[in-house]
Amino acid sequence: MAQADNPLPDVLYTGAQVRDLDARLIAAGTPGLELMQRAANACWRALRLRWPHAAEVTVLAGAGNNGADGYLIAALARRAGWHATVIALAPADKLTGDAAAAFAEAQAAGVQCQPWSTGAALRGVLVDALLGTGLGREVQGVYAQAIEAVNTSGLGVLAVDIPSGLNADTGHVMGTAVRADLTVTFIALKLGLFTGEAPTLVGSLVFDDLNADASILAQVKPQATLLKPGGLPLPAPRVATAHKGQFGRVLVIGGERGTGGAAIMAAESALRTGAGMVSLATRDVHLAPALTRLPEVMTAAVDSANQLPALIKAASVLVVGPGMGTGAWGRSLLSVAASSQTAQVWDADALNLLSEGVVALPSGSVITPHPGEAARLLGMSTADVQADRPSAALALARKYGNVCVLKGAGSLIADPDGRLALCDRGHPAMATAGLGDVLSGVIGALLAQHMSAFDAACLGVWLHATAGEQQGAKGRGLAAVDLIPAIRQLLEEVAPCKA
Repeated sequence: MAQADNPLPDVLYTGAQVRDLDARLIAAGTPGLELMQRAANACWRALRLRWPHAAEVTVLAGAGNNGADGYLIAALARRAGWHATVIALAPADKLTGDAAAAFAEAQAAGVQCQPWSTGAALRGVLVDALLGTGLGREVQGVYAQAIEAVNTSGLGVLAVDIPSGLNADTGHVMGTAVRADLTVTFIALKLGLFTGEAPTLVGSLVFDDLNADASILAQVKPQATLLKPGGLPLPAPRVATAHKGQFGRVLVIGGERGTGGAAIMAAESALRTGAGMVSLATRDVHLAPALTRLPEVMTAAVDSANQLPALIKAASVLVVGPGMGTGAWGRSLLSVAASSQTAQVWDADALNLLSEGVVALPSGSVITPHPGEAARLLGMSTADVQADRPSAALALARKYGNVCVLKGAGSLIADPDGRLALCDRGHPAMATAGLGDVLSGVIGALLAQHMSAFDAACLGVWLHATAGEQQGAKGRGLAAVDLIPAIRQLLEEVAPCKA
């Protein structure tokens, strides 16, 4: 999802929390209509910047406060000499309170108001003021018809606060939703603008706090943290006398016959993310390729789980699962790893075996499922996971007693205590094999450098997604290993090595 130039806060709220903040602001002395006028002005400014020569707007207005914002936007446009029309999905005589006052202001400004019909003419820039953050059920009837008309119009679309039909808490589409080119959101950022299906619907995002009193905003605890430069957890810089023994030893366990590349990529990313030492336990057929590509990695051919305890004893962090398979070899290695109290990162086949319930992770570890793996771990469908990604991430963290990274658009990091972070970086070119293996190595290396599991997961996800965004900008054909040098450079930019 593209962001406009205005900086975004680093905290995210649920829709109910933002409505609570709105009520607190009103109770503290800011009239509701004044907040609506500020919101309308924010939208009007953003609209003129995006479409300066449009000269015409069509507002689709619902019955609530979102619709009221739309009436006020239309009034601003008309006073500026633009042609402005409001297509209302609720009769004017049903509007009450601030919404009725907003309708009256639009009428006084000379805005043309007409009821919705399936043949309604949509012209100029469309303003989606249909449904706000309180949507609790599937969109149906005339609202669904209006959203379909917006999406098939071919016109520019500005969404007021949130694209109608998008769940403000989860990013799930409630039956159907507006595809906006620009979304202007108010007071506080909603979690659902950044995960689930939101990245395909929100377009560029503009935020305006409506001059809200910061002390009132501080009264409500955010639901999640948005990972951004300047607020990232970071490893400590290194003093001039630093040596490799101070920065941990990562042991990557994986690479069944035919899938050795996954384990090798995890080892390489751990090495390049700053682990003091990296070892690799893999099948004997991968020994020569691993040594050829990574002579710095201490690679051991492991044919039996009996060979693993000595390697684990020397390690400070285990990365388990890349290319490991779910056969007898992989199962035996995972069983030995799970019996260790060493901090671990589990990915891929380790997660598939974890879902069977025969092994468990030690504390201080990280699991990194994609939605399909998360569904198996939770015993539900992938669609159910995607319908409420924040709840799924938190449920996984609680169930397995460790930090969970739920990968995908708007990756989420959750811990068992309920902390939640979100990364909104990334690129569709990242839809390719091997990126999870790279991520597991990155998180493992950060754990080895004495970061907590939650902090290592947050920084690792941000580095991985931001590197993917940079490399993905070159187009299709992104390879997982393309991220590794970019991750190294990004880490140096945000956390310089030298003290």
